[in-house]
Amino acid sequence: MRLLYVIDSLDRPGGAEQALASMAPHLVKAGVDLDIAYLLEREGFQDDLRAVGASIFPVLEPDRVRRARALASLIREREPDLVHTTLFEADLAGRVAAATTRTRVVSSLVNIAYGPEHRGDPRLTAARVVAAQAADAATCQLVHRFHALTQYVADVMGRRLLIRPSRIDVVPRGRDEAVLGSRTPERRHTVRTGLGLADDAPMVVAAARHEYQKGLDTLVEAFAAVRRAHPAAQLVVAGREGTATTLIRQRAAEGGVTDAVHLLGPRTDVPDLVAAADVFVAPSRWEGLGSAVVEAMGIGTPVVAGDVPAIRETITGAGALLVPVSDPDALGRAVVNVLDDGAAAATRAGAASARFRSRNTIEAVTAAMLEFYERSLG
Repeated sequence: MRLLYVIDSLDRPGGAEQALASMAPHLVKAGVDLDIAYLLEREGFQDDLRAVGASIFPVLEPDRVRRARALASLIREREPDLVHTTLFEADLAGRVAAATTRTRVVSSLVNIAYGPEHRGDPRLTAARVVAAQAADAATCQLVHRFHALTQYVADVMGRRLLIRPSRIDVVPRGRDEAVLGSRTPERRHTVRTGLGLADDAPMVVAAARHEYQKGLDTLVEAFAAVRRAHPAAQLVVAGREGTATTLIRQRAAEGGVTDAVHLLGPRTDVPDLVAAADVFVAPSRWEGLGSAVVEAMGIGTPVVAGDVPAIRETITGAGALLVPVSDPDALGRAVVNVLDDGAAAATRAGAASARFRSRNTIEAVTAAMLEFYERSLG
């Protein structure tokens, strides 16, 4: 099977991009001729993907019409059996290009969009959301089947985009256990030494871009309470700056924790940071899955997360402390709970790791995606 995978970019911090990079070698090993087209030039996984046998095609056109035309030309040249689109711009251009060339196309539903949960996002206006939803729904009619990361995403986006449930298959994201590694004293010491932090300092880690969705402002506000209970605690945040960066810094200053909040920017060593942490926190206001939570599950680090449906489905209440979103008091109490009760935290982390091994290993997810592709071609 020749597959053309169309994605917005190959940017390293992105969850969809990381998922593709993790799965690509396993697809190639399974006999898939993998072509990858991306629309935005950002330094990322290009060389990694070429090294595992994928062919990479930048489609760097300035507008959607020319992107669709360029993708249609690429489809005619490469003659894929199936086109798979992921993320908004790739969905629009890839679906139209596939329809133009009469090539079967599938799309991934990777997040929640177009709903009331987005009203506080400063990047969005009501008119922009309505226009995006209309374009998405219209091009969805060109798609043969859909892949959703969680049942929650399948249910919500199926309603919002008018997709019949029978056309959606649910396959979560996976990670390679060998790449994630495990928590060891040596790894903890090495990472903390590199950060200039003591081995015995309580270390809280988050990994997310600085956007409203990710709730990092709530975490930084909550961290003042964590510091009152554990004065040596340090908060380490990996992720690129964004529209919430100013608010995050403001919350740190207001809480008197600026010296204990470390905004590292984009990192390529997030699994190392997670492995060195005493607790991993995902304070998201909404998610399609929670890729960073999946990584923490695989590594075995205790998790505190926003109680949003997709994360609850991913890790369950047995595997993490889940707290109401945008509630810094509840979030602070949960982090302190983990730091105070290591035995209970270890029990939850063990349950999360067992769930990871049952459904989120890269081998299991690749096998499920191959079945999805075969079903889509049948």
